[in-house]
Amino acid sequence: MSPSGWLATSLLIAGITPASWAEPDPDPPGIFEEVTERARGLAASPFEERAGDLPQALRDIDYDTYRSIRFRPEDALWKDEGLFSVQLFHAGFLFERPVRLHLVEGDEPHDLPFQSSFFRYDSAAAPLAEEDLSEAGYAGFRLHYPLNRKDYHDEFLVFQGASYFRLVGRDQGYGLSARGLAIDTASPGGEEFPAFRAFWLLKPAPEATRIDIVALLDSPSLAGAYHFRVLPGEQVEVEVEARLFARRDVEKLGIAPLTSMFMHGGVSPYPADDFRPQVHDSQGVLMQTHAGEWIWRPLSNPRELRITRLQDESPAGFGLAQRDRDFDSYLDMESRYERRPSHWVTPRDDWGPGSVELVEIPSDSETNDNIAVYWVPEQPLEAGGSRTYRYRLATFDAQRPEQTLASVVRTRQGWGAVPGQSDPPPRSLRQFVVDFRGGELSSLHASHPVHAELEVSSGEARQLMVQRLPDGDTWRASFRVQPEGETPMDMRLRLTLRDAPMSETWNYVLNPGAWKPR
Repeated sequence: MSPSGWLATSLLIAGITPASWAEPDPDPPGIFEEVTERARGLAASPFEERAGDLPQALRDIDYDTYRSIRFRPEDALWKDEGLFSVQLFHAGFLFERPVRLHLVEGDEPHDLPFQSSFFRYDSAAAPLAEEDLSEAGYAGFRLHYPLNRKDYHDEFLVFQGASYFRLVGRDQGYGLSARGLAIDTASPGGEEFPAFRAFWLLKPAPEATRIDIVALLDSPSLAGAYHFRVLPGEQVEVEVEARLFARRDVEKLGIAPLTSMFMHGGVSPYPADDFRPQVHDSQGVLMQTHAGEWIWRPLSNPRELRITRLQDESPAGFGLAQRDRDFDSYLDMESRYERRPSHWVTPRDDWGPGSVELVEIPSDSETNDNIAVYWVPEQPLEAGGSRTYRYRLATFDAQRPEQTLASVVRTRQGWGAVPGQSDPPPRSLRQFVVDFRGGELSSLHASHPVHAELEVSSGEARQLMVQRLPDGDTWRASFRVQPEGETPMDMRLRLTLRDAPMSETWNYVLNPGAWKPR
């Protein structure tokens, strides 16, 4: 198993072109080019920080008040005119900087002015109904489509807040988020959050199953024009083209970022004071290198900030996955973590050399996103420079359909002592069990010579063994490792049969002290 340029730990990537997408249609009539020129012009002038200019009545409202403002579904844009309809988000609470919305119906766009009549102001928000909110603006929008039933338009895509957007496929519930761009994430100087400032929604034909959205992005470091081609279905697919123009040097440019939450479960060595066995929106990073190696990296909630990356030439794709779809693994009737979507990013052109970066942030609340993954090009974007990135973002459930090798279904670790041992080893001796299932592996008899290949970057590995579990479908690799002092231990494991790979590669970094209780 060649490490293929691994730095500190492994990450990366894969993808194919779904049959549902043919070659892209021509750009929206002039809109994307016009917005591209606006972005180019913005980047050539100083950044203007937009102060929160909300009406006084909307400033400093709390969460309960904001959630009591409800859009009236009967007023949805394009309702009963086709398969798509649009509902709007009110400004206020965390959303202090409204976005400009434009509707493109035919060849000409027109602004969508704020109308308080679109909303109900219930309970705590009732006093707002008497206020002049004509300058409030909209915080974003959501798209609806008959996703699960032909007689009901489900919400499936939301744009709200900075450059964040979320999407769900059939029978999924919201979980992780996508972002338009990440700048200097987890950097000493602090992260910059680019924001979409304006959107153009192109009205689809009545029977169209795709909708186009154009957006203008702006930040202190750069401006950008985005085109989203959205195709809802069992899994939602979004074709993205981002044209970026730099005002100043950008040291770390994060392309196609995904953000998620991981609190506890799986490989986490410490017990959580929680009735739920697992709490997370995403379970791991799924990757495939340019050489074709599938990789699974379980996520964790670390004791301190952790950043890991892998260099590669023109990645094939990467994503965050929620593999465990069993309710009994979470036992949460409200959050329903088993229904959270997985996301996959497939570059549509040559992104050149760079690295996929994974950021894991310590967290004590499941309301905080503490996971981020994105592509960082090797060459920083310099002031006055421009770049275009094209990629496909798609939802999926547990597995990518093109992956045919056995997948990791479970990772556990614990103290490597033998029960009743009179002279037990230090707690730093860790025992790991990694269970694989699927592909040809699950059809093998227990007598087949399945072999485990384990590589460690430092320390010592011992007692590596492989056995088939009683269910007849799952194979377990188990081993003990002893880290070397305070040096992180990067581990890579896969199963083979007569030198042919039977499984994806499991990858994990063991950090000294990570097994100690919080």
